[in-house]
Amino acid sequence: MSTETKVGAFVLSCFAVLAFTVIYLLNAQFSGGTVPYRTYLLYAGGIEPGASVLYGGINVGRVTAVRPWAADPTRIEILLEVKKGTPLNEKSVAKLGFVSVMNSAALSITTGSNDAKRLPPESTIASKESASLDEIAGKLATVADNANTLIVQVEGELNSVTSNVNQVLANLDTMTGPPNQRKVRDILDNVDRLIAEERPKIARITDQLATVSQHADETIQNVNGTVTDLHDPMRKDLAELQITLEQAQGLLQSLQVIVRANDYKIDDTVENLREATDNLNQFTNSLKQRPWSLVRIKQPEDRQVPK
Repeated sequence: MSTETKVGAFVLSCFAVLAFTVIYLLNAQFSGGTVPYRTYLLYAGGIEPGASVLYGGINVGRVTAVRPWAADPTRIEILLEVKKGTPLNEKSVAKLGFVSVMNSAALSITTGSNDAKRLPPESTIASKESASLDEIAGKLATVADNANTLIVQVEGELNSVTSNVNQVLANLDTMTGPPNQRKVRDILDNVDRLIAEERPKIARITDQLATVSQHADETIQNVNGTVTDLHDPMRKDLAELQITLEQAQGLLQSLQVIVRANDYKIDDTVENLREATDNLNQFTNSLKQRPWSLVRIKQPEDRQVPK
């Protein structure tokens, strides 16, 4: 016998021993007793007799037969055996699964519910269809088509947004360009010039207010001299009137401070000062024409003709 023949015989012997060991282990694994069940699927791709049966991911049995169902050939009948004591229940669901990516297909059964009723032997396990490779490929193709459409739409919107951004940048350049800068500079120069021109006028108005106040003081002093010999109640009324006029003078001084502090409000200040000057002039004329109004609040009634 040649060396090659001896090596070949040794390899065959080793393979036979390995096969016997595997068969022995499988028989020993299920020697404790198995329970038959069945389930039905529309698609049983890759499941063949001998495929693993997984309960919650644990190998608990094997598939014994895969064939079209006699009662409904559109469904696939799958016969299986699981270890005795496997807690299959009415909430358990069988579906196509895989032990791992590299292994062949297997029948996967969910654990169901602990409160559900246990399934007796020869019962039918509820099933749930898994997506086939063709369905997955079709969905991927649909997703790819939608993605291409979406990309085209996004490109169009991006182009629109880009053009809008460019227009905004161009507008900003126009707004901040040299022509507008010169216009703003001219406006500021005009404001400065207007303030410089109106400041002397405001100062003159303030001096006029001071003169009016001085005249009001002299008028008050004259009135005091005129009513010196009047009775005490009349003097009291005159004293109150003097206090009122002093308050008016303080108000005029406050207005003068406000005018100096807010000289940039030229139009409003001039108009308010003109109204104050008219009121003071009217008040002075009223005192000159009706000095008795300082003593009497109301005008005496006309005397009636004696009957």
